[in-house]
Amino acid sequence: MANYKEGYLDFEAYERAKEPHTRQKASAWRTAIGLQDVDGLKVSDYLRETAAKHIEGDITIDEARDMIRDYYVSKTAHDQQDEDTEEADKVSANITKLLNEQSFSFTAGEFLNIHRHIFEGVFKHAGEIRPYDISKKEWVLRGDTILYGRAEDIRMALEYDIDQERQFIYKGLSTDDMIEHICHFVSLLWQNHPFREGNTRTTAVFVIKYLRSCGFHVDNDLFAENSWYFRNALVRANYRNMAKGIDPDTSFLNKFFRNLLLGEHNELKNRYMLINPPEEWKRENNKVESSDRPSTDQVPTKLTDHVSESERTLINAIGMNLLSIKEMMGKIGLKQRRNFMVNYIEPSIKDGLVTLLYPESPRHPRQKYKLTVKGLAVLNEIKYGNNR
Repeated sequence: MANYKEGYLDFEAYERAKEPHTRQKASAWRTAIGLQDVDGLKVSDYLRETAAKHIEGDITIDEARDMIRDYYVSKTAHDQQDEDTEEADKVSANITKLLNEQSFSFTAGEFLNIHRHIFEGVFKHAGEIRPYDISKKEWVLRGDTILYGRAEDIRMALEYDIDQERQFIYKGLSTDDMIEHICHFVSLLWQNHPFREGNTRTTAVFVIKYLRSCGFHVDNDLFAENSWYFRNALVRANYRNMAKGIDPDTSFLNKFFRNLLLGEHNELKNRYMLINPPEEWKRENNKVESSDRPSTDQVPTKLTDHVSESERTLINAIGMNLLSIKEMMGKIGLKQRRNFMVNYIEPSIKDGLVTLLYPESPRHPRQKYKLTVKGLAVLNEIKYGNNR
């Protein structure tokens, strides 16, 4: 195992590999392990060794999960640290399996199922909605708590939030507005806090899979390296204290998603989110905020910066319509189907700009193509600019 040594797993070496499946598996493991930081958990050396075997193709993900389960069954003594490490190991393997699967259903039931799959073999209540109301003391709020969803209303609230997002039309939104809307949806989703434990990890996996289904290339490493920031940003996005003059603040979550979806490099530090931070932290944060603002000679980030000319042409041709191959070729003025598929359709699908109306049945007799959420955002930039 060339990239595993003495408890260290060299993810960067794996992610430089030529084989796409190797990179994909390494990215999933890196994210899964990083998300354990949300609850202060660390994986074992045995987990890292097992992950390396899976990444290198020696075992399947199901075999990896079985090995981890058997490892803890065979242990003769357990203390609290062992229990925490066991949770981190099993959950990491379960998340990796989910992130490597392409299937996804944008429903409240899927959200519950993801929790069940993540915490299978860890919590007896995996996938079950909590039966009581909760509060949590938050470091970022100096011991205060946000208001989480009422237990009796959780299922209805989840269904409502997801249904509203499903019906939302991204047409005409600027990139800024699109990111702001995504932040709003994710913060509402997380605020429901449907489970006794594991809400942030479940939200992260659900959001990754949802954004992928919308056509976005999601940089999993951002979740791996900033999972604690992600949680604190969600807290600040849902915290209001009128007596102290504090309103919900989505700016921290906005920076996270701009980095995630647009490839920006906003600085993500937990201490900047602390309520009433020390003066030196305030001054440092103000300097960062000031340097983040684009000057007149800086070019704002645009989705169109990463779109080829053929992709632009196809996006303009499709617009808000559902079109067949023949209809798209007619609009663009092409006659060779193979050339059209290779140079227009395939790159646009790979880059998450275009999707099939019947993705599970590519040869469907009434197959048509449409723009993804990302494709719609690019169309808007092409027509109206970035509006920043």
